[in-house]
Amino acid sequence: MVALLLKTSHETQPDLLDFPWSTPLDQWPDELAVRLPRGRHRHVVRFIEHDNRYYAFKELPPHLALREYEVLSELNDRGLPAVALVGIAHDRVDNDGSPLESVLVTRHLSYALPYLHLFAGNSASGIHLKLIDALAILLVRLHITGLYWGDCSLGNTLFRRDAGELAAYLVDTETSELHDQLTEGQRRHDLQIATENIAGGLFELEAKGRLPGQVDPVEIVELLESRYRSLWSELTDVTVVAMDDRFRIQERLQRLNDLGFDTAALELVYADGGGHIEFRPAVVEEGHHRRQLEQLTGIVAEENQARRLLSAMRSYTVGLSDSSGRDMPEAVGVYRWLTERYEPTVASVPVEHRGKLTDAEVYHQIVEHNWFLSERAGRDVGLEVSTADYLATVLPQLPDEAALLAAEDGLADDTSS
Repeated sequence: MVALLLKTSHETQPDLLDFPWSTPLDQWPDELAVRLPRGRHRHVVRFIEHDNRYYAFKELPPHLALREYEVLSELNDRGLPAVALVGIAHDRVDNDGSPLESVLVTRHLSYALPYLHLFAGNSASGIHLKLIDALAILLVRLHITGLYWGDCSLGNTLFRRDAGELAAYLVDTETSELHDQLTEGQRRHDLQIATENIAGGLFELEAKGRLPGQVDPVEIVELLESRYRSLWSELTDVTVVAMDDRFRIQERLQRLNDLGFDTAALELVYADGGGHIEFRPAVVEEGHHRRQLEQLTGIVAEENQARRLLSAMRSYTVGLSDSSGRDMPEAVGVYRWLTERYEPTVASVPVEHRGKLTDAEVYHQIVEHNWFLSERAGRDVGLEVSTADYLATVLPQLPDEAALLAAEDGLADDTSS
């Protein structure tokens, strides 16, 4: 016996009826699992491949499973960076009628990287700064929406490449709580938990010889706190300006856009008899450039990728305008950039390398490669030449990241519990 509660969405959901629900998850046949992660888990987690997609099955007590279902459902509905919820199997019993724990099913986040993978190899230089920056942005975004995480850590976060930076995604929400608004005490406590967990994870990596020599765990957590407080202040503080300095309101809105945030509402209060204005962003949403890109082109990308692609598209449109001697309408420029630059470039990636990077990241890296080759040659070598060279010399050396499920040892399971 089992009851399935599925999260409906525009995407096709897997058929979960044929799985062996009357058996504890750790006893499911090995052939069902894509990979059985090793390491420590509070709960049993197995990755399952179904219809060429990967899913995470997590077995946990019913009350925790239901809470995680409700939190993830709300986060997904709000478009926040978290794993996609599929459903929950509850009221499970084994063949003898004894109750079994519930199983939460989420979609594996494609192109997602656990922190161990990011710290591995020669590419780890400087990655810790990008990782902490991404974590700070994620924590601020969640706090603005009223989510108390309760267990922020490196292991409960996955990362996607984002045009030279990283974008962080929440994985585990079983300790999370949703509120209309967090108190100052809740935010501080959540930040404290984050710093303690992250410091502990880094010290453990250091003890195992897995931490790059230039990374100091104490400095890292101090950086997280500093970055968090700076960003929170920029997004929420009240600013007072004289009536003659109202342009400073637009300056702050532009800074928010540059950080990747939109302001859906602004609170304005006239003070000192109307001589000054107090203002602060009332409703803030991350994803300014991502929304612009998707609206114009239909391309779904991370925030920094979207910023770079928008810049490339607009530069191309300006070039077309200069060549024709007349202003190019935006719709025409977008269409020509898509059909003449973006789509042919990503379509040229060989099938065997399609799982290495997202299309948006591939295009960004090719544009960067074009700049590198052109700088070396002293002239613009052109996108076609750069694409061919990148596909021949760079992309084949990169690992497949579309379905990277876990790191190879020890702490790997911290990425999926």
